Amino acid sequence: MSLREIDTACWQQLETGAREPDSGFHILTLASVDLQGKPQARTLVLRAVDREKRTLEFHTDMRSPKWQALAVNPEVTVLGYSAKTQLRLQGTVELHAAHSAVAEAAWQRLSHRTQQTYAGAAPGSDIGNPSRNIVNAEDNFGVLIIQINLLDWCLLARENNQRALLNYRSDGALTNSKWVHP
Repeated sequence: MSLREIDTACWQQLETGAREPDSGFHILTLASVDLQGKPQARTLVLRAVDREKRTLEFHTDMRSPKWQALAVNPEVTVLGYSAKTQLRLQGTVELHAAHSAVAEAAWQRLSHRTQQTYAGAAPGSDIGNPSRNIVNAEDNFGVLIIQINLLDWCLLARENNQRALLNYRSDGALTNSKWVHP
């Protein structure tokens, strides 16, 4: 497989992951640094992919510590693994708060059941002290758009593991790619 074919295949797999809940790349790990400078990783559902712009879309509760941390340090890595293929995608997060145009459009695409997951208590809040406040679920809904600048592809095989690095400009164009030792 050529480096261009790897690029195409990876983004096709990510697009499938955003569309199909049973896809191996539907649920990914987002790694970042919290406000205390400690590494954090959490599992998120991949909601949308823009192959041309090289962006990934995730949704989150704006009351979560991750939202505040990403506002301070937007550099992240997204990790996925499926069918012996590991994808590590490095990039920068753009936060779209509740009621912004991006968040409104994403909110409208969600099922009512998913929308209601944003109506509960704040993530990480003490379960022994339930909030009595009635909240509008949409007020808590935020969108993370991650602009990918590096895709680290690794195919794990019984023999001959393979690995490639693909770099992208901020407009999504592939600037260079190369094979590296796994």
